[in-house]
Amino acid sequence: MTATAPAPTVRDMGQPAVHLKDLNMVFRGAQGDTVALKDANLDIAQGEFISLIGPSGCGKTTLLRLMADLIKPTGGELLVGGKSPAQARQERAYGYVFQAPALLEWRTVLNNVLLPLDVMNTPKATRQARAHEMLKLVGLEGFAGRYPWQLSGGMQQRVSIARALAFDPNLLLMDEPFGALDEITREHLNGELLRLWQETGKTGGFVTHGISEAVFLSTRVVVMTSRPGKIEGVVDIDLPYPRNVETRESPRFFELATKVRELLRRGHGFDADD
Repeated sequence: MTATAPAPTVRDMGQPAVHLKDLNMVFRGAQGDTVALKDANLDIAQGEFISLIGPSGCGKTTLLRLMADLIKPTGGELLVGGKSPAQARQERAYGYVFQAPALLEWRTVLNNVLLPLDVMNTPKATRQARAHEMLKLVGLEGFAGRYPWQLSGGMQQRVSIARALAFDPNLLLMDEPFGALDEITREHLNGELLRLWQETGKTGGFVTHGISEAVFLSTRVVVMTSRPGKIEGVVDIDLPYPRNVETRESPRFFELATKVRELLRRGHGFDADD
């Protein structure tokens, strides 16, 4: 039996992986401006796993997309590894997993994982070895020759994660990757993702609507308010490792889930007793 270990402490280890100071995002439109994110302040340490949770439209995905340099902030400061998101993107500092797997149906599983390595002109022998290594990491080494349509939704998302990890980014950003899956599959993949995070040492940023999912996966849970999205509070998750089914049934798990729920209610404009 694996010995129970305390949750790792990672927040005081030098330069943050991500630094936000008074970050703002306003979308301009013909019908007026939409304030998606307002005065967000947060540091994410190297090796941490952060979950962003909040009501629909609160800016969770916007914040993730800002980190990935998919959109530009309208105010404030944002640094990824001490650099601008644009610089970090050029240096391939992050991998991004979308809500849908976004796999190319005409490419095999192996060739989907190879795609970013092909684009980067990685030497053929190196990229083949790396792609097979990533498929083994996500438990799909026997499916290299299959096509996406031959896989379940959960398996497709594991291919997507393998592809995001293929070029060895420091930061893995995930936008509700398991949101469309059934509860049993999602819980299984939560465990697999936690294993991957511990094995790779990546810094994780994860968007979710699920309180249980956020608490199970994270070193900290960042709770956001209704639009305009603000950070209502941050809950430290001190659950020991390894985390498993028993973790979800522990009194401490329920205590932490209650803290997250109370912050969500407060950020949504409800009192805890409503």
